[in-house]
Amino acid sequence: MTGQSAFDPTLPVGADSAAPSRRRGRMNASMVIGVVLVALIAALALVSFVWTPFDPAAVDPAARLQSGSLEHPLGTDRFGRDTLTWIMYGARITLLVGLVAVGIALFVGTPVGIIAALFAQHRWGMWISAVIMRANDILLAFPALLLAIIFAAVYQPGTGPAMAAVGIAAIPGFARVARSGTMQVLSSEYVRAARAANRSTAAIAVVHVLPNIAGMVIVQASVAFAISVLAEAGLSFLGLGTQAPVPSWGRMLQESQQFLSTHPELALWPGLFIALAVLGFNLLGDGLRDRFDPKMEARGDG
Repeated sequence: MTGQSAFDPTLPVGADSAAPSRRRGRMNASMVIGVVLVALIAALALVSFVWTPFDPAAVDPAARLQSGSLEHPLGTDRFGRDTLTWIMYGARITLLVGLVAVGIALFVGTPVGIIAALFAQHRWGMWISAVIMRANDILLAFPALLLAIIFAAVYQPGTGPAMAAVGIAAIPGFARVARSGTMQVLSSEYVRAARAANRSTAAIAVVHVLPNIAGMVIVQASVAFAISVLAEAGLSFLGLGTQAPVPSWGRMLQESQQFLSTHPELALWPGLFIALAVLGFNLLGDGLRDRFDPKMEARGDG
């Protein structure tokens, strides 16, 4: 970490101190699988900007409820719309909601956690830190679904309110992670040395805290992205998320309910891609955790 010596006194004499760095340079199995799945979803979204098999708004009654074929590899829905086209467009919404929701939680929750930890270092500021974290706990009691219902009542249901609801619901997780990591960094020798050198609190936060908690925050962001994907699909399924005619995997699941007994593939494809996206980001988060956490590396070596 920033400010730490390259020599690790916990290593046996003669041990290769560069070994952890080499291990961190390798991608473990979870990370590889996660990267592949996330890249697949991202590729679908990016390709949809330049090419799709059909127009997502095109309706062809003569081709409704068709099984997979050369013309329609994943079949068609009840309106004759191409399922593959909707899957590709739905990937856009999935990534958009994830990016915006995680961005809200990241850029609000992380500073809140750091500020709470900085106040906790002073006797006069402990009560401020306590108030911040208790407010964080209160926000934690409001799940994304409840916030989405509130936003839908105040505004119209849509992708924007859904992104805001998911992002706000994810703030407490980032605040807790940032506070925990900051407390560990602030207790280190090099931060004490920085304080002895009259470095300002803002400088310590930027130079020492942020680089050293970045790994923890990245892992939290990956896990939060998976939760956001699932939350958006659930909200769209309930009619509180993305609205017609914008393609969404959650809406595809909702529209396929009446055909489960006759055309189960209508629910299979969106459900499968939702599962792949959630699995990909979760595995990526597990891989990043193993890579950034030296304790996990030590257990792996043992």
